[in-house]
Amino acid sequence: MDLNTLYRTVIMDHYKNPKNKGLKNTDPYHLVHLTNPSCGDDMRVEIVVENGRVIDVRQDGKGCSICLSSASVMSELLIGKTVEEAKDIIQSFYSMVKGEELPDEDKLEEAIAYKGVRDFPARIKCATLAWKCVERAIDEVEHHE
Repeated sequence: MDLNTLYRTVIMDHYKNPKNKGLKNTDPYHLVHLTNPSCGDDMRVEIVVENGRVIDVRQDGKGCSICLSSASVMSELLIGKTVEEAKDIIQSFYSMVKGEELPDEDKLEEAIAYKGVRDFPARIKCATLAWKCVERAIDEVEHHE
């Protein structure tokens, strides 16, 4: 199986069987809601940060398979990470989808499946929408502590 087939399999699995889907809408969850008007993607992400660590990430949205599966992968990847690790992973993900070389792709785990998005500039916003939500949520939580 070639890498592209493997990546497509990861994306479709997370699209059909999303992880951490569904919002809690309670304390201590912090919600960020963003949309991508150019294609209609609509994403909500909730996080819990305690003692500098991402304790939970919940996601729910409407949109294309790239957007929704990316949210699932992102949520799994960031739970349990320190805030600094999470920020580093988020920036690495942005760099990868923009086509930049990464010294350490391994830290992206399944998120590496979105590497091909760099060849489709219009889909970069789809792949990064949930990541933008979680990035903003982390920033907001940090500034409220």
